[in-house]
Amino acid sequence: MSSIISIRNVSKTYKGGFTALKDVSLEIERGEILALLGPNGAGKTTLIGIICGIVTKSSGTITVDGHDNVTDFRAARAQIGLVPQELQLSVFETVWDTVSFSRALYGKPANPAHIERLLKLLSLWEKKDSNIMTLSGGMKRRVLIAKALAHQPKVLFLDEPTAGVDVELRNNMWNVVRELRDTGVTVILTTHYIEEAEEMADRVGVINKGELVLVEEKQALMRKMGQKELMLQLGAPLDAMPERLRKYQLELTGGGHCLTYSYDAHGEQGNIPQLLADLAAEQIAFTDLHTEQSSLEDIFMGLVKR
Repeated sequence: MSSIISIRNVSKTYKGGFTALKDVSLEIERGEILALLGPNGAGKTTLIGIICGIVTKSSGTITVDGHDNVTDFRAARAQIGLVPQELQLSVFETVWDTVSFSRALYGKPANPAHIERLLKLLSLWEKKDSNIMTLSGGMKRRVLIAKALAHQPKVLFLDEPTAGVDVELRNNMWNVVRELRDTGVTVILTTHYIEEAEEMADRVGVINKGELVLVEEKQALMRKMGQKELMLQLGAPLDAMPERLRKYQLELTGGGHCLTYSYDAHGEQGNIPQLLADLAAEQIAFTDLHTEQSSLEDIFMGLVKR
């Protein structure tokens, strides 16, 4: 799969000396959903602003569908739709007018059929003649997406797309994003909701303190860095760990009633039968056992701490 956005050695240092981004390089593939994760102030919004030409970078190069976003700014920006965190809409306009006007801003000819398809995709068709001020917060966010897609860009940036919306609307937004990807739009989203990335993303990028810590295909990341835990509820409490069991680095909790064994989800399953055999040899009985696997949130928190 070819790249639609190439980011090479991009840095941003403000006049006061604060460095928001440090030598970031990233290839964003056509037709993917890429989730950018990071704590507040990590540099996610700064990176999006630089790609969209809103923020001036200190060094590095960016191309969008082959167009340099500085020397060929108009062509590069025409490929991009941006949905910002803040709701910025003219409240007295109708949904149809505000979306149509956004298309005209890019010099595109009127295309009522495209606007109609867009509003139907975003469940806004019945609201096409409503003033923006009458819409709910979730509907207004959908209007922002419609405005960003009005000029038919190849790339859509969603900066915290579900911030402040309820769970039902969030799930609906996820469905919309998948449908957009299915139409060929490349989607890059920043989010504080780890489950959002886990649910939707093809790849995950983690930014911390201005540095791109990693970019990885989501499932590969969870296979590579995911941990499993085997938890055993003991029939009788253990006062101390027997010598035979120390090689497993077990954690004894619950007043001695619970043994927890952490292991690589793909590399160490072979040790579990031996662990169970050693427990039997020590005459340690258990009444229940179950396993848990680390989530993307666990992996993210571990990377940030590291």
